[in-house]
Amino acid sequence: MTIQIVRRAGLGLDEFSRLTDLHPDLARRFVALGLLEATTDADGQLWFSPGQLARVARIRRLRAGFALNYASLGLVLDLLDRIAVLEAQRRRRDTAVVGTSARTSARTSARTGARTWT
Repeated sequence: MTIQIVRRAGLGLDEFSRLTDLHPDLARRFVALGLLEATTDADGQLWFSPGQLARVARIRRLRAGFALNYASLGLVLDLLDRIAVLEAQRRRRDTAVVGTSARTSARTSARTGARTWT
């Protein structure tokens, strides 16, 4: 007889609930509402990635700060994530423009012998 021990990646529902101080039923509800992402194993047990710990903290801050219901929090979280993506794209674009501008200035200086025109 062979016994196979498998270490699961992530946090089980009980450990996740203990670390976040959420009741397991509320954690399940968050998954059902799409506020948290979890995978289900063959036994039907929920498993959470460590990144979901920060997500719970964010949910709590938003709920306390804006008195939103859980369904509304999903929309707010999606919008905040979209804003973060757009800001990152803008930063990359601005960095690329600054880099292009610096290269153009260096070529201009090389052509003019680094003379200033003032």
